[in-house]
Amino acid sequence: MNVICYIDGFNLYHGLRSKGWRKYYWLDLWALAERFLKRGQTLVEVVYCTTLIKDDPPGQQRQLTFIDALKAHRPGIKVVYGHYLAKEMKCFKCANTYTRHEEKMTDVNIACHMLTDAMDCRFDVALVLSGDSDLVPPVKTVRDRWPQKRVIAVFPPERYSDALKRACHGHTWIGEEKLRQSQLPVVVRTAAGLDLTRPTEWDPKG
Repeated sequence: MNVICYIDGFNLYHGLRSKGWRKYYWLDLWALAERFLKRGQTLVEVVYCTTLIKDDPPGQQRQLTFIDALKAHRPGIKVVYGHYLAKEMKCFKCANTYTRHEEKMTDVNIACHMLTDAMDCRFDVALVLSGDSDLVPPVKTVRDRWPQKRVIAVFPPERYSDALKRACHGHTWIGEEKLRQSQLPVVVRTAAGLDLTRPTEWDPKG
């Protein structure tokens, strides 16, 4: 049985951040997805939907280093980008205005890829790694249109949706042990011979 894992990068990142688990940011997403496979299942692709960090050059550089290392180490990973939308906000207490950046398109990107892959018969099982209830409609569509396919919710740390749980055939959680066992090598070499090193800020011993 073929399995594709769809990852909400924003949801996963903030789940790890909520737990204070920066030491697990250097995460081998392919290895993590494989830890949720059942006997007879084969992981054929990981679709990682994320958005580049805004207004934080060092943070964006760490993120790009991670993505480059991930793609170099795991060629079967597809990275799909959304974007941040600048939104003017007003403080109710002091009436001052400020700009807040909101992440957009991740749930839409996951939905589009999952539905297209279902139509193309690319998976028998879809793992949806997110706690976002906005993914309920595409999950229900897959279940209604292709009843032979299964969709499993994989909830990141500190992230959960009862609606998504009910919509899927099953659910599970990402525990710390799976994160610990699914880290990229400290140094990843690209095809061009460039060494990409885990940021010192993410060092588990730091």
